[in-house]
Amino acid sequence: MEQITSVQNIKIKNYNKLKKKKERDKQQRAIIEGFHLIEEAFNSDVLIEQLFMIEPSRIPEEIQQAAKECFIINQKVAEALSGTVTPQGIFAVIQKSSVNIDHATQVLVLDRIQDPGNLGTLIRTADAAGLDLVVVAKGTADVYQEKVLRASQGSVFHIPTVEVPDVVKYVQNFSGPVYGTALHNAISYRDVQSQQDTFALVLGNEGQGMSEELLQITTQNMMIPLHGRAESLNVAIAAGILMFHLKG
Repeated sequence: MEQITSVQNIKIKNYNKLKKKKERDKQQRAIIEGFHLIEEAFNSDVLIEQLFMIEPSRIPEEIQQAAKECFIINQKVAEALSGTVTPQGIFAVIQKSSVNIDHATQVLVLDRIQDPGNLGTLIRTADAAGLDLVVVAKGTADVYQEKVLRASQGSVFHIPTVEVPDVVKYVQNFSGPVYGTALHNAISYRDVQSQQDTFALVLGNEGQGMSEELLQITTQNMMIPLHGRAESLNVAIAAGILMFHLKG
């Protein structure tokens, strides 16, 4: 197994290039850090192209065998790769998964969700609710951003997630009811039937909500009645309530 001791190594430089979305899109690759995320990627049959480890003896043999290339690194290199103050000592370059969006029947649609923590939590919640697909509009945080991956706790690898070029067109062509979320001109989610086999749920930007264009083409817009003094709910909390209601 090759050892890498210099931060100037071409593979280390390329890993750091992949911290930028533009480069991830160009190479169709992403990077992940930490044993839990790498284990989730492995268990989900994600192709691990490169695996960088400080202590290979602590990493299960089957994960090392699944990687196309394995490297031993030192602490200095780990610090150069890491997005955290205390590196966990294991890093991977993975191939982005291709996603088929044609047959999904229960879909979460996200319109310009910009906070990485919110996006990761939304993907994790959609995974927990058993949805088929997460669709993100342009202007949404990148799914493979480090903070999104960490907040998703590996759910990015469980539930297909894809950015569509035209989210309005996707919603218009969806074969079942599409529920939007709004504070005005909407009915209580409790008045919407649960246990639905097919549905799409659209959540909008944290500050501005759904775009006017999307609000106009939904089957029904829903709201969550608030009983306290808070003006609104966090978008991921609201999505959780609505997804589990629609699933029944």
